[in-house]
Amino acid sequence: MAPAPNATPAGIVALLPKLSDADADIRYMSLSDLDNILRSGSAGFLTNEYHTCARTVECLLKTLDDTNGEVQNQAIKCIASLTPRAPPDLLPPMVEKLSTLKTTNSVDASIPATALRVFITSFPRPIVGAQPTKSTQEAYSAISKVLIPRLVGYVVISNGSRNQPNPPPGMLEVHADNTIDNNAIDVLIELIRCFGSMLQDGEKKALQRSTMAIFDHERTGTIAKKKAVSAIALLALYMPDMLLNAFVSSILESFHNPHLTAAQHRLLITMVGSLARTVPQRFGRYLKTLLPFIFGPLSERGYQDALEDSADTGTADTEAEEVREAALLALEGFLSSCSNDMRPYTDEAIQAAIRFVAYDPNVSADTDDEEMGGTQDNAADDEADPDEEDEDFEEEGAVSDDEDASWKVRRCAAKALYAIISTRSNGDLLDNGVLYEKIAPVLISRFQEREENVRVEVLSSLTALVRKTSDNVVTSFSFAGETEFELSSAVEARSRKRRRLGSDATLFESPVIANSQAGFKSPDASPLPSAGPKADLARLSSSIIRGISKLLKQSTLLTKQSGIVLLREMVNAQHGGLSEHFGMIAEPLIDAIRSPLGYPTSQSAGAAALASTGKLRIGALQLVAAVCDNHSSTLIAPYVSSLVAAATAAVKDKYFKVSSEAIVAVESLIKVLTPPRSAGTQQVHRQHVEKLYDVVLERTVATDADMEVRQRAIHALGVLLVRGSELSQVGVLSEAQRTKTVGVLLDRLRNETTRVSAVKAIDMFLSSCKDTRVIQKDWTQDVAIELGAQLRKANRGLRGLSLAALRDLVGNPAALSCLDDKTVQAVTEMLLPLVNSHDLNLLGMALVILAKLVRHSPKNVVDARLNTTLCEVVVAPLGGAVLDAFLVLLRAIGEQRVGHPLMQSLLQDVGVNGDPMVVGKAIGTLVVSGGTTVGVKLNDFVTELQSAPDDKRKCLALSILGEAGYRLGSSSPLEPGLFTQFFGSKSQSLPRAAATALGRAGAGNVRTYLPVILTTTGEAGSSQYLSLHAIKEILQFTGQARSDMSPYIKQMWEKLMAASQAEDNKAVGAECMGRLTVIEPKTFLPSLQRCLHNASPSVRGMAIQAIRFTLSDSDERFDEILRPILVPMLIAMMNDPNLENRRLALGVLNSATHNKADTILPCLTELVPLVMKESMVKPELIREVTMGPFKHKVDDGLEVRKSAYETLYTLMEGAYSRISPTDLFGRIMAGLEDEHEIKVLSNLMLNKLVYIDPEETGRHLDSIAERYRSILAFKPKENAVKQEVEKLQEANRGVLKVTLLLQEVLLAKISTGSSVQSEKWKGYWDWTKEGFRSQLTGLEQELRSQTA
Repeated sequence: MAPAPNATPAGIVALLPKLSDADADIRYMSLSDLDNILRSGSAGFLTNEYHTCARTVECLLKTLDDTNGEVQNQAIKCIASLTPRAPPDLLPPMVEKLSTLKTTNSVDASIPATALRVFITSFPRPIVGAQPTKSTQEAYSAISKVLIPRLVGYVVISNGSRNQPNPPPGMLEVHADNTIDNNAIDVLIELIRCFGSMLQDGEKKALQRSTMAIFDHERTGTIAKKKAVSAIALLALYMPDMLLNAFVSSILESFHNPHLTAAQHRLLITMVGSLARTVPQRFGRYLKTLLPFIFGPLSERGYQDALEDSADTGTADTEAEEVREAALLALEGFLSSCSNDMRPYTDEAIQAAIRFVAYDPNVSADTDDEEMGGTQDNAADDEADPDEEDEDFEEEGAVSDDEDASWKVRRCAAKALYAIISTRSNGDLLDNGVLYEKIAPVLISRFQEREENVRVEVLSSLTALVRKTSDNVVTSFSFAGETEFELSSAVEARSRKRRRLGSDATLFESPVIANSQAGFKSPDASPLPSAGPKADLARLSSSIIRGISKLLKQSTLLTKQSGIVLLREMVNAQHGGLSEHFGMIAEPLIDAIRSPLGYPTSQSAGAAALASTGKLRIGALQLVAAVCDNHSSTLIAPYVSSLVAAATAAVKDKYFKVSSEAIVAVESLIKVLTPPRSAGTQQVHRQHVEKLYDVVLERTVATDADMEVRQRAIHALGVLLVRGSELSQVGVLSEAQRTKTVGVLLDRLRNETTRVSAVKAIDMFLSSCKDTRVIQKDWTQDVAIELGAQLRKANRGLRGLSLAALRDLVGNPAALSCLDDKTVQAVTEMLLPLVNSHDLNLLGMALVILAKLVRHSPKNVVDARLNTTLCEVVVAPLGGAVLDAFLVLLRAIGEQRVGHPLMQSLLQDVGVNGDPMVVGKAIGTLVVSGGTTVGVKLNDFVTELQSAPDDKRKCLALSILGEAGYRLGSSSPLEPGLFTQFFGSKSQSLPRAAATALGRAGAGNVRTYLPVILTTTGEAGSSQYLSLHAIKEILQFTGQARSDMSPYIKQMWEKLMAASQAEDNKAVGAECMGRLTVIEPKTFLPSLQRCLHNASPSVRGMAIQAIRFTLSDSDERFDEILRPILVPMLIAMMNDPNLENRRLALGVLNSATHNKADTILPCLTELVPLVMKESMVKPELIREVTMGPFKHKVDDGLEVRKSAYETLYTLMEGAYSRISPTDLFGRIMAGLEDEHEIKVLSNLMLNKLVYIDPEETGRHLDSIAERYRSILAFKPKENAVKQEVEKLQEANRGVLKVTLLLQEVLLAKISTGSSVQSEKWKGYWDWTKEGFRSQLTGLEQELRSQTA
């Protein structure tokens, strides 16, 4: 193509004559050049060229009537390019000419309407809440003056001119040939979608009337009516309440019309359903008056009349069935969009859906009754001839009639049941048994449905119910939907217990990658619950499996796929459940995995067919993996040969998703076929293991395999290596195979794309194999160096996994013995950069690794650089498991007699520069463990304590002596008086340090210290408070010395009860009482329970706090006593009349959810309503305070609400399946309008719900958009303080982050089901992109970098 002329008006004028050329090619090329000029020209280069643009429009109008379709399409592109650059005065006449254009040469009559739609969409869409741009305002002015009158046929908004001519007949009016122009409705839809927010009320009313007139005309076609319904639904988004009320009232009047035809009835119902989906928040209030007209066609009487009419006439009433179909679709819309407002009508909705899901006039009542009876567990059914059953099924399927439309009614009924299950299950109809008692049996009976569309909907509905029954909840996410490496939650949950038991950082010593991944043990059969959803599912499992087995033998591909998904969800929900029926589905399942004839080598197969077959195979492979992981090996054994053959063939499939899922199935088969799950049978399965080994190894080293396939193959290879790592497991892997496997893993570790998977596989191997004859010296050294090299990578997840693998390597005696001095030095050097306080999770593991290396080769680890690094770390605010790990390292250094230089550095370079508590524990540990080799003695610090001139040095000495006393235990020479003498000091820090040191030393020598401390506890004043802190330290660190405390427990309880009455002592006293209760639960738990009913709010509050401290530190013995009384105590706490006590109670429930989930979760139906109640704003707690000339509102209930939302967040993470999503989202929406702290929590909850329940989150997009817009649109006052500005920035950042997740992640997972359902979200997203583009870009880059 020749280069386009210059982007000037002259260039346009030069092209215009060519648009009338006789040669269509010249016309097309000229239009293409014209489009290039218009697009490349500046925004205002035609602003003053009215005549040039007018000539251009005339020429383009002529080309719109061209005989060549390609020329017409190019002309439309030119209109799209010209419109935003044309002078504003030209827009009205341009709209006028486009709307009156008549094509005579063109075959396509929709060209003028298409041009109009392009004109409308060429301008920037106005954003709700933002000032429209000048060009948008000019476009709307032209539309208001010309296009809307052309659509409705009269002037809607007068411009004040008296002699204004009447417009021609409206485009939406009935034409002379008695027809409606469908293309005009398309223009209307585009107009509302783009400029709906700018329409004036009069224009909205006029457009509504014209659209409703389309419904009233008898010649209106089905397509036109459907488009008109979409237009009305879109228009409802922008209707004010008054207009919406009038519109709904007119619909009600139409429903009452005695002459209403079936077609009109169906149309009105369809319109109502669309409105419910479009404006659910505003439409719910109309349901009470509209529902009778929806339930009318779905009544029992209507059902019986339909069956009788069909029996009498031999055919069904098509119009009546269309009404029922529309009514069920509307009912589904009500249930999914207005679920809260539909609660009073739940029973009627269920009955209607159940009634018509079985509506089939072509099947006799006897057959229907027989199907309904299919849910009974009849032994005769199991013994029936399978061939005979298949034949009956085929005969029933043969009844299908091309003219029968009743299947549409049944499909819509199944969708309504799906909506009920989706919105009313959690903590609602699922827990009270309604879904399994009423809905599930009906769905099972419809497995024999004749029509596939209905059958698939039935299976999907039952699958949703089973999925809701499962208690599997994802709790940790990244932007890409992948879980992240994180230890903080584990540290938080266990650190308190570890400190109390003096665990020496065993948290960081336990493997991150659990050995359970290797499947060493056959899964235990889950005990059958006596009641609840899982018990209901177990009762129906037999019927479901029998029904699915029939479908798998002969049904269509889509039905098989849906059935397999249902079975997989059943296995996951029950952690088994197929033990008695696996034989019924084994062969069909294996057939589904096998490559069908012509696949994948067939070149003639269509892409859709290949994709569908691939989905079936993926589902079947996932089911195989689930069965293997949740059932005993003996169940799988009879089918091993067929399963192995099918799975290994699928691993080699060209479709990478099939191959990837096949490797997961192979991994599960490896666990089944290898010891200890199949102990004693390894020789029998040797040939199968060989096949699995070969195919996994081949995929691991293949260069042409997809990355996901290779990563999963590496993991499977690691599992197989672990299973064959012990020489006692004869027949699993030969020595040559093990050598080759570890070599491949090392090679994959060095590869950038597979190193993460290789690290995990190697970690599994190192944490499992303890045999020195298996672990090779050279390989271990190479792995250690390579793992250390990964610690320098930017990917934090890779660093964490590599560090965990290194920890397991040095924690394995066989592997540690393979490390030579050179390797130890290299690993130590690579670990030192991680020994800092920037990342405490990585720091803890690095310290544990160094401690192991010090014990293995102290001279190669401990040097001046390590000492300097440790001195830099000790001044950081360490605590919990990280501090324990640090002390473990210091203890190892001292025991290996290399601690003298470090001690000198701690005393000279650190001293009082760090936290005396941390530095003191470090020095005290080193003094005791190093003995005489560290250059100082314990008496040196006693002397320092007595002679130090300042409080800092005395505090440090106290901390050192306290730690030394704890570690020396009963052999400690230190007396309690050494610490208590400072209780009366006037210093602010010295008494508290003395109390802490006294308790720390007392934890090691209870018999000597505790009597003295109890004596001091009886004194009033500060000594009592300090004694309580000492007791807290003793209870926290006593560990195995509980027996030494037994003689003093009763006295201690009495002292604590008395001392805790003082307000200053209440918090620490409650903690001590809680820890003491764990030691003697039989004695003290009933006492705390009685305190909850004490008349004093202070005593009740103290008891509540004490109970909280029992929850994280307790053991099985304590749990047995607590279990029957915990929930009653929580209910009593939550109903406490004191506001502060209810806040404390919410904290107890939060802690109980974390630590006593087995006790809490079954009783959430009693507890969640109490939490919901506390999350609501209570006006009676809001008071007005006068501050000088200003009045300020204070909300005394804010802290309680904050605690309630924190508890809801915890419950949502761990027990979402037991909470009503409707109620939860209601509180979240309210929280987004609450104070800043509540907004932040609500936003965090939405962040999680994007992944936990994307479907329910999608239903609330419009509500989320409204609240997010108000948050982002808020502007602080000019005199706002810095704190307020920072809070606003934090809230905006959180909102934008979740907005990005909703747009990028959620909308990719769900389909809204309606083109208008998320219009508000679309508008909000456009507004956000326009106003916060830079912030969104930065957040997106940040989120993606976290998962890189």
